[in-house]
Amino acid sequence: MPSSTHSRARKRPLTEEAADPIHRLLCGRVRELRKKRGWTLEQLSAACGVSRSMLSEIERGNANPTLAVAFRIAGAFSMSLGDLVEAPAAPSRIDVIRADDRAYHYRSDKHVRIRTLSPLRLEKSVEYYEVTLSTGGALTSSPHFEGARELLTVQQGGVRVKSDGETIDLSRGDSAHYPADVPHSIKNTSREDAIVFLVVTYSRD
Repeated sequence: MPSSTHSRARKRPLTEEAADPIHRLLCGRVRELRKKRGWTLEQLSAACGVSRSMLSEIERGNANPTLAVAFRIAGAFSMSLGDLVEAPAAPSRIDVIRADDRAYHYRSDKHVRIRTLSPLRLEKSVEYYEVTLSTGGALTSSPHFEGARELLTVQQGGVRVKSDGETIDLSRGDSAHYPADVPHSIKNTSREDAIVFLVVTYSRD
């Protein structure tokens, strides 16, 4: 059998190649990985032992590498053959915040625990929190930016909300929406820990 590496890649009609998604993926991956390393075709050829002309044909989708050739190329990139032909995972559009992830604990002391439920990396005009107040505990806040408002829902216990001199008592299941660009506070009025969900909105103006 011929010993040339060049002969171990088969050329097929382009119409047949176009119908082979694995072939298209492999060709694109070789080109992508080579450019990411900053390699020329000559450098990749030296690393894997496959001729420059054959690598060029593979990258352009004009040649279908045999298993042996694909294995050599994968080795040059220090990866398995499976990794070479596997499509990179698409980034998830679902952001998850796990209950035990302390990176999202905004504040935690004997009186108040605040856990942010909004992804930290986002630039946003809405913030979402879970607030736990111990018995007698209170969260007192200075005015936020102009136009800021808070929407609070009581999950457990009872709380007293004050905003700009007005006061309202809330029980489990109650909600309140109030200005947060003025001095405001939330105080636990029950004999157990109070848990509230708090959404802070900021005006876009």
